[in-house]
Amino acid sequence: MVPINPTPSGPPDTRLFDALSAESASTRLRAAQAGGTRADPGLVEALVARCAVESDFFVRDMLTWALTRLPADVTVPRLLAELRSERAQARSQALHTLSKIGDARAWPAITRSLLHDADDEVRRSAWRAAVVLVPDEGREGLAADLAGQLGRGDRTVRLSLSRALVALGDVVEPALRVALTDDDPVVRAHARATERLLHDPDAGFDPDVDEAKRIVALGPGGAAC
Repeated sequence: MVPINPTPSGPPDTRLFDALSAESASTRLRAAQAGGTRADPGLVEALVARCAVESDFFVRDMLTWALTRLPADVTVPRLLAELRSERAQARSQALHTLSKIGDARAWPAITRSLLHDADDEVRRSAWRAAVVLVPDEGREGLAADLAGQLGRGDRTVRLSLSRALVALGDVVEPALRVALTDDDPVVRAHARATERLLHDPDAGFDPDVDEAKRIVALGPGGAAC
């Protein structure tokens, strides 16, 4: 096992850089933890770069924690640059970390293209980051944009979208009312499920959406069967 020096003073420990890409996930986890303990701005590049390729969920979570320990003036610009990466995981992890840092300067970078990204994980991370970072004057517009995606994706994606909308609070109600009149029964069902969660966080989520998908799959006569 490679010892990692967490002392926050002195030059960067090259053993830490090496450990971040070690074969063992436990070694990488310890390296990320040491990086957060050091809180050395000189580590930002290595930590962000590792986020883009790290396969282990717990290591990624620790990398995010380590980045939140560094000065926002150092981490935020580097993470914003990562949002332009062609690698989906790089975009997703950068968005996730920005949501944890909560620096309002990141809001302009949460673009519509990220909110509608083709990759499910990027899109979900963008929704979570957006509801954390959006200024008060942008909440209604964000609610309308997110509500325009109701009915999309699998259960995990739909539930993430509903939770993002619910996190915006009562401002989402006009957008949900519009969605409740949509021609697509799946959109209407998702809107109803979201509205229910808005008023009762413990309410069930699946039945309406699943029934709507069944009706669509059966065709025009399915509802009467």
